Amino acid sequence: MAHTLQFKDTAAEAVAAVRDGSTVMIGGFGNAGQPFELIDALLQGGAKELTVVNNNAGQADEGLALLIKEGRVKKMICSFPRQSDSWHFDAKYRAGEIELELVPQGNLAERIRAAGAGIGGFFTPTGYGTMLAEGKETRFLDGKWQVFETPIHADVALIKALKADGKGNLVYRKTARNFGPIMAAAAKHTVVQVAEVVPVGGLDPENVITPGIYVNTIVKVG
Repeated sequence: MAHTLQFKDTAAEAVAAVRDGSTVMIGGFGNAGQPFELIDALLQGGAKELTVVNNNAGQADEGLALLIKEGRVKKMICSFPRQSDSWHFDAKYRAGEIELELVPQGNLAERIRAAGAGIGGFFTPTGYGTMLAEGKETRFLDGKWQVFETPIHADVALIKALKADGKGNLVYRKTARNFGPIMAAAAKHTVVQVAEVVPVGGLDPENVITPGIYVNTIVKVG
């Protein structure tokens, strides 16, 4: 299938690719790099029964936390589901209204990266001997027991970048980069919100982090 790139006028148009039951990767490490405008648009839309892949399970009363509060998320795959302001996830989990797949942070990043790189899985010592390894293949490698972890693929990735050019090449702002590049590669359809769109040639090629081949939809937000 040929790669296509579309520029949308609104965040609502940009997230139209998210359907009921989709697996959605959402970039961000806490607030840094979280695509709030795309999440708000998803909240206004009708998609439900979502599986969401994110570093945490929402914060306070904004962004991903509101998706969870409204019952739109059936499962979270994350590394840090509980913090002082994760009350919406806490309430849903205690009520049995949301599933959780807990993944150590390094494993989460590598499982996403593996999906984008076309790798079938990898062995890691992280998690061996704990509940997180139950039901998984283990081997003794390089002098230690290791657990086999599988890639995490997504139907759609929602990420935030600083700038895009007319070909969809992306640059990020400092630590707001976090999971964005690997999520863009791991999803079938990548939606990006940016602060600025520049002409082709307007980005220094040495600074491009995500090549446009991984990007399908771009929307400029204020």
